[in-house]
Amino acid sequence: MNDLLKGKRGIITGALDENSIAWKVALKAHEQGAKIVLTNAPIAMRLGTIKQLAEKTQSEIIPADASSVEEITNLFTKSQEALGGKIDFILHSIGMSPNIRKNIHYTELNYDYYMKSVDISALSLHKMLSVAYKMDAISQWGSVVALSYIGAQRVYPFYTDMSEAKAMLESIVRNFGYHYGKKNKVRVNSVSQSPTKTSAGNGIKGFAEFFDLADMQSALGNATAEQCAEYCLTLFSDYTKMVTMQNLFHDGGYSTTGVSMEMMDKLG
Repeated sequence: MNDLLKGKRGIITGALDENSIAWKVALKAHEQGAKIVLTNAPIAMRLGTIKQLAEKTQSEIIPADASSVEEITNLFTKSQEALGGKIDFILHSIGMSPNIRKNIHYTELNYDYYMKSVDISALSLHKMLSVAYKMDAISQWGSVVALSYIGAQRVYPFYTDMSEAKAMLESIVRNFGYHYGKKNKVRVNSVSQSPTKTSAGNGIKGFAEFFDLADMQSALGNATAEQCAEYCLTLFSDYTKMVTMQNLFHDGGYSTTGVSMEMMDKLG
């Protein structure tokens, strides 16, 4: 399908490098005719290669700390100026846990770090939606997609405080999705992706082993970052106008598989 997003304007957050889902969403959105703005925290931009992505997608970069209402307001103001109108879609691909980075066990969490995890990984979505709601920055029938993970519902010991952050993220999707739907038909969903070999995923202890486990458990295998990007584009498009307030699993069937024969054979 071509020109799926022709004429649409979007904001893509969190594109760090070519392995990130957000990076691939930006490329796919550009291929399908969208005009986009790229944004990330200033410190993340210094570490990544976002300028290369901006060149490939003919996009403007607008730095913003997603934990700052002031900077988010500036992001929406400048994005509308750069794109020439209201925003049609947003990808929220923002998540970070200092506790995970420092290998702090769940039972011994540093609570200052914990609050930072929640603020950056979940409350940032509420702040973005709240600012957009007040500014009327998202067009009617617009779409917001936040990236999540099944750790929001199930216990994965290595996922520590990100489990609670993602659970809060999905709750914000439901609650703000109701209010924004009533206000302007804006739909808000989260996509619960397979474990994916991104820079963030690879930083989690035991990720490589779990990636292989999930691949064995899934009827279709793990979904790739590129496949996730393609799925996100369908949610940005006009073909999913009545889908909102949902947590949508994009994981090859992992979330509904009790045990696979491959796993039984491995344990046998």
